[in-house]
Amino acid sequence: MVYELDDDLWFPDPHFGDADGCIAVGGDLSVDRLLLAYSNGIFPWYAFRRDNPVWYCPMQRFVIFPNGIHVSHSMRTLMNKGQYRLSINEDFRGVISNCSRLRIDEDGAWLGPDMIAAYTELHREGFAASVEVWEDKRLVGGLYGVNIGRAFFGESMFSLVPSASKLALIHLARIMQETGGTVIDCQFHTPHLESMGGRFISYDNYMKLLR
Repeated sequence: MVYELDDDLWFPDPHFGDADGCIAVGGDLSVDRLLLAYSNGIFPWYAFRRDNPVWYCPMQRFVIFPNGIHVSHSMRTLMNKGQYRLSINEDFRGVISNCSRLRIDEDGAWLGPDMIAAYTELHREGFAASVEVWEDKRLVGGLYGVNIGRAFFGESMFSLVPSASKLALIHLARIMQETGGTVIDCQFHTPHLESMGGRFISYDNYMKLLR
């Protein structure tokens, strides 16, 4: 069942969502609503209703555990070359703008001005972060997402050169290993993320990690 949200700050029980994990439409993208959503494994997406956010919470969660990140031989070779510099939160706006620009023509593109403004505000409040990949002074890749407690909820990534988004993800996982991070939520399965160590866990086990 898909619920229609109002101005009150609430979400339905995710267990009652539809088969795709859609649980609600509507509401706003305020910091408080987004924090409530992510704290319960819920995330917004504009894919099929561009006028209102659609809220998802799949019962099978595709995640990467930081200490389980897979680094292939080719990635180790690339990293050892020292061609790229990696950073955290040096250019959040640049990362989210590139993610939006590279996807705006895709079917179901969702990262429009409202979403950019919402996540930029989360970043200002200390609840969203970016990882950047630099070639000299040029931003060539990165990712961004929401960080609450010891969990990171990945939102989007981009690459202007081969494997830049993989470099960003490996850097994120290693930072989380060092700082006690527990889980990277990938939201949806992709072969790319599976090759990096992504796997499915149940929503109930996922919530135990978040709690």
